[in-house]
Order: sequence, then C-alpha cells, then structure tokens
Amino acid sequence: MTSTLTTDNPQDLWGHPKGLYICFGTELWERFSFYGMKYLLLLYLTKYHLFSDASGLGVLGSYASLVYAMPVLGGLIADRFIGMRKAVTLGGILLVAGHLGMAFEGEAARETTDGIVRDEQALSIFYLSLALIVVGVGFLKPNISTVVGKLYAEGDPRRDAGFTIFYMGINVGAFTATLLCGWLGEVYGWSWGFGAAGVGMILGLILFQWGQKYLMGHGEAADPDQLSRPTGLPGLTIERAIYLGSGLMVAIVWQLVQLTDIVGTLLDLLSLIVLGGLAWFLFFRCDKVERDRMFVLIVLTLSTVIFWALFEQAAGSMTLYADRVTDKMLFGVPLTAAQFGAANALFIFLLAPLFALLWTRLNARGWEPSTPIKFAFGIAQAGLGFGALVYGAQFPDQAGIVSAWWLVLAYLLHTMGELCLSPVGLSAVTKLAVPSVVGVMMGTWFLASAYSSYVAAQIATIAARPAGEDRLNLTEALAGYTDLFSQLLAIGLIGGAALLVLSPVLKRMMHGIR
Repeated sequence: MTSTLTTDNPQDLWGHPKGLYICFGTELWERFSFYGMKYLLLLYLTKYHLFSDASGLGVLGSYASLVYAMPVLGGLIADRFIGMRKAVTLGGILLVAGHLGMAFEGEAARETTDGIVRDEQALSIFYLSLALIVVGVGFLKPNISTVVGKLYAEGDPRRDAGFTIFYMGINVGAFTATLLCGWLGEVYGWSWGFGAAGVGMILGLILFQWGQKYLMGHGEAADPDQLSRPTGLPGLTIERAIYLGSGLMVAIVWQLVQLTDIVGTLLDLLSLIVLGGLAWFLFFRCDKVERDRMFVLIVLTLSTVIFWALFEQAAGSMTLYADRVTDKMLFGVPLTAAQFGAANALFIFLLAPLFALLWTRLNARGWEPSTPIKFAFGIAQAGLGFGALVYGAQFPDQAGIVSAWWLVLAYLLHTMGELCLSPVGLSAVTKLAVPSVVGVMMGTWFLASAYSSYVAAQIATIAARPAGEDRLNLTEALAGYTDLFSQLLAIGLIGGAALLVLSPVLKRMMHGIR
C-alpha cells in the first residue's frame, strides 16, 4: 500500500485526494465491526436469551436510536474542542472495547415451569458492550464523514463521486462482516461472530493512525491550546474532562439501552433542542442564501426519517422474516438468516460505481436530477422493496415458506433507493451547511436516522411473536409479516410522491447547488 501511495502526483490518487482512501479503509473496518454484530443482535436475543420479539425489538430500537443520536454530541465536541482526529481515535478505542465485550455470551436461557431463566450477568455485560459501541460510534461516525467532505474544495465536481466511493468502502466491510460473522455466530456460536467483529475495529484504528499524513491536517483541533486549559478542578484540563465525560456517558447509555420508552422521550427532547438551536442560527446567523440552503437541508434530513424507518427493517422484521418463513437456500447453498443482510452491501458494492458514473455523465449533459428528486426516488424505491415481499408472499411452497429470491429483490430495491439518498445526502450536508456548523449538521443527519431506527422497531412489532410461543405456524406468521410490509409499501410510495411535488421549490432554494 505504501508504494501505491507514492505517486508522481502528490495531491491525488486515481483522481481523488489520497486521504479519501484512508477514510475509506478506516470506515471499511469500522463498518465490518458494526455490521458484524448488527444482524446477529435480534437473533441472539430471541434465540439464545429467549426474548420475545417485542422485547428484542425494543433493545434493538434503543440501541440503534442511540447509535445514530450520539453523533450530534460527538460532532459538536469535535467541532468545538478536540478535533476530528482525536474524536475518531477515541471512538475507535471505545468500539474495540464494546465489540470484544459482546463476545461474552454467558449461559443460554432456558424455559422452566416458573418461566424463562436467563443469565443476567451476561446480559449486563451485553448492555455495557452496547453502550461502549454507542458512544464510540458517536465520536467516530460524523467526524470521519466530515473529513471526507473537507478533502474537496467548495464547488469541486468530484465530491458526490468521492462520497459514493467512500460509501462503497463502507459496504465492502459490511458485506464481508455480515457473511463471516453471520455464519460464525449462528453456526459456531454467538461469541465467535461478535468476537470477529471486534477484530475488524482494531484494524481500522491502526489504519487511521498510520494515514494521518494524508488527511492534510483537516482532522486537527481548531484551537489546540484550548485543550490544555484548566477546568477549575485540580489536574483536570478540558481535554481530560471530555474523556472523563465520555466514560460517564457510557454509564448512562448502559442504563438507557434497556429502557426503550425513556429513549423515545429523550429523542423528542433532543430533537426539539436541536431544531430550536437551528432555528435560532437560521434567523440570527445566516444571510438569505445561507438560510435557504440550510432550510432545504433540514427538510431533506427530516425526509430521511421515512426512508430509514423502512430501510432499518433489515435488522428487525426482515431478519426474522428470513429466519422463520424464508427458504434459506440460494444456488444450492444454505445461508443463515443473518447472512441475508449481506445482500444490501453486495448490491452497493456492485452498483455504487455505476451510480457514481451515472451522476457524473448526467451532470456533464445537464440532466442530473436535483438532490430532492434523488431523495424522492430513494424513498419510493424503499417502499417498492416491501412491495416485492408482499407479492412474493402469494407464492409459498408446499411447506408454507417463501423463496429467498423475493427477499433478495427487496434488498436490491432498497439498495437502489439507498444509493439515491444516503451518499448524496452526506454530500448535501457538506455542500448546503454553513461551514461553521457542518459537524453539527452531520450529527443532525444521524439524529434523523435515530428517530427512524426507533420508529422502525416500533413498527416491526406489528408482526411480533411472544417469547416461547410455537413459531411453526407459518401461515399465521407469513400473514403477519405481509400485513406489516403492505403498510410499509404505502408509506414509501406516499412519502416519495410528496417530496417529488416539493422538489421544484427546494431546488430554487438551493441557489445553484445540486
């Protein structure tokens, strides 16, 4: 790798800044660790610890919500204090600890005449591990994406293509992790799957530290001297206080991840605070052009709640669908339910270069759709993915299970929608946000995803089954999932159509930015 980076062009490699590939590799391994456990999580709770679907989805919803909400705080701390390099490093260390802690599975739950008996100590370690991951992602996720944006000058036409390449790297890690960890976890033991995920994060952290010289100083603190200033407490500088506060936040999240209702209330409060702060910023710190662009960004961010509420069914209802009512054979190869999650990453890996080329070619001809139109297409395709499952449910085999190809088709449509929305959205944050609040807006982008994850888990309970119930009634189970997916189809189509109608107004307010 060193010889490849030493080229005649000191600034770029293969048409993009060299730092893009450091961020690419770091995020690849971080996503390896994250997705290595994501699709195992609900299966682990319902099959090993015998949680009911509703309880398992509650934990999944709390965890996923907090994972996406925490970047609001992580982005703010990086912007105002420690800088992106230290924030990513701190996040990586916490992630390593969390993923390795997940490898402790304890004793399997068992049903007795007095009810279900679970290993509470193992569950306590499990919740602590989730908390470490939540806080770690909060520091790493918004800041590595922001560094990518800073590698490109304002108006650089390569920016969208760069973010798509970055996004492809994420999904290379997600694909390999979901296949490997999904297989290890369900076949050899949950600790094997979770432990392999932790190894990936260690590799990502090493790569990021090695590649600092290629980031051109974009990850450093704006005022390094500020970090060594005292807080008023003996020996406690601002920087040390931030690290101490991070440990305290882990302790708080440790409790919150078990309390779905409280997480929902906190999301409401946090969102009101963020929206209130943004409203003040728009009216008192922005000129008209900045205000219009920020308003469009806020509308687009809110629209992603619909998309991600549909998309995030993948780790919830779609994984249980794969486990219970799907024929898990593809090309004669038996798969585990968790491994189906790799379809999304595989399709992104295959299609991301095509979408990057598509946007570039359309832009050259003046035909590229505006960002709001791309978002509308993305939301509609997420809905159509569930349409494939609704249609496929009409053709179960004699045993009452559905062909896996309908699930693969759903993932294909979801992935096409994701490529219309997610990398374009990350780029839109760096283009439309006022430079001084890019980190906060990136965090706000993930806060919208937090709401989506919370809503996704609540919606998925429509098809939930109680703990310990005989789940071999395939007809009833399939009917429940089909009812859920029919509602999600309607939501996606209506949401996409509404944003398409608004797109001309939003395009004008972007003042020339696509």
